[in-house]
Amino acid sequence: MRYGLMADPHGTMDEMVATVADAERRGFDSVWLSQIFGLDALTAIAVAGREVPRIEIGTAVVPTYPRHPMVLAGQALTVQSATGNRLALGIGLSHQIVIEGMWGYSFDKPARHMREYLSALVPLLRGEAIGYEGETLKAMGQIGVTGTTPPPLLLAALAPVMLQLAGGVADGTVTWMTGPDTLGNHIVPKITAAAEKAGKPAPRVGVGLPVCLTSDPDAAKEMAAQVFSIYGQLPSYRAMLDKEGAAGPADVAIVGDEAALEAGIKSVESAGATDFVGAVFGAPDERERTIEFLAARVASA
Repeated sequence: MRYGLMADPHGTMDEMVATVADAERRGFDSVWLSQIFGLDALTAIAVAGREVPRIEIGTAVVPTYPRHPMVLAGQALTVQSATGNRLALGIGLSHQIVIEGMWGYSFDKPARHMREYLSALVPLLRGEAIGYEGETLKAMGQIGVTGTTPPPLLLAALAPVMLQLAGGVADGTVTWMTGPDTLGNHIVPKITAAAEKAGKPAPRVGVGLPVCLTSDPDAAKEMAAQVFSIYGQLPSYRAMLDKEGAAGPADVAIVGDEAALEAGIKSVESAGATDFVGAVFGAPDERERTIEFLAARVASA
């Protein structure tokens, strides 16, 4: 299993570069940035990737609705050019409250939207000329960025139809707030079956979870419940928490001493994750200890 870290989308650009450089120095496989009302993820990755030469940098995730697939393909391939083809492109639907309430788009039939979006995006990332017209989307043209290869395309997928698309059309998934039982009994079997049916390689399964190495797990869980509270309310994450039998985000956060973190991460790996992406939280000393712990696992992997 590969190990990555989540970067802070609300930090400065200098802090983003420092996070990526530090993760590379410690031997991590990847750093991931969300597109959530802070730094523009793809722009930030292009900048950081020019400064830091080797580590993979991914989006987890970029919402599709406000970016036409030709626009996103152009952005992604430009990032590939800037970083020497080290982007992992994670995309997703976002949430109805954002798409309709904040941006004014329709969230009607989101699975149809994503199926049509991928029908255009996948060939565009390969540099192919397309002429696609669906019920909600039209894309006519071609994107060419010299010296680039298509990035791994990961689809934020939790519901069955989205998992079919993630395994059968995209290259895998990157999840958030999804515990090991749900991964092992729902996510991994469905996405793997979809990939096999499509004749594709085994899918990549990135798993993002909060993690904190601490001597006070009760306090850490209380912090997790506060910091990540919104994810217990958004319907898609709420459904996965319910599958897990979790009352809220604190119940899927991996917190405690070294043995507790070891067991929690092992359960994610045993469920079929190919990448563990730690959203490190806690007091400054806890955060540093957590990163050191994860880096030690990278070194021994």
